[in-house]
Amino acid sequence: MDQAVLILIKPDGLKKSLTGNILTRLSETKLEIVAAKMVRVTQNLAEEHYKHLKDKPFFNEIIKYLQGELHDRKKVMALIYWGNEAIKKCRDLAGSTNPEEAESTSIRGSYGRITTSGVYENVVHVSSNDSEAEREIKLWFSPEEIIVDLYATQDIVHKEFKARSWA
Repeated sequence: MDQAVLILIKPDGLKKSLTGNILTRLSETKLEIVAAKMVRVTQNLAEEHYKHLKDKPFFNEIIKYLQGELHDRKKVMALIYWGNEAIKKCRDLAGSTNPEEAESTSIRGSYGRITTSGVYENVVHVSSNDSEAEREIKLWFSPEEIIVDLYATQDIVHKEFKARSWA
C-alpha cells in the first residue's frame, strides 16, 4: 500500500553535517521523495508539531530543540517520502526514539544522543502512523509544494492576496 511519511532532519543532524548520511540511508527504502524544503521553525509550528507532548515535563526543551535553539541551527530539513509501506520502512531505518535503545546500525543509534537534561537528540523525526503522517504533512507543507496529490484539496480564491516575489 502506498503511503506518505514526513521526515524531519532536525537541527542537530544539520549541525553535525549528517544530511548526506541520513539521505543515503533513507535511499535504501527505494521510496520516492515527493517534497523537500528547509524550514525555519517558529514556536507555533514546533508547538503544533509536538502538541501530543504538551503535558510532558520536557515539552519546553523539545520545542527549543526543534527550533534549533540548542544547536545554533534555526532550521530543519523537511521531506516527504512516498511509496509502499513508507512509514514502516523509514521508522525501521530511523530506529527507536530513544537513541540509547536504538539499534546501533539505525540512524538514531548511529548519530543520536541524550542530553544531560534528558532531551532525546535523535537527529530525525519520522511520522508514526497514517493519521499522524497526514496531520504532520499538512502542517509542514502546502499542496503546491508536493509533486503528487496525497490528500484531497480545494481551490480557493483570495480577493486580496499579498505574496513575496523575487525583485
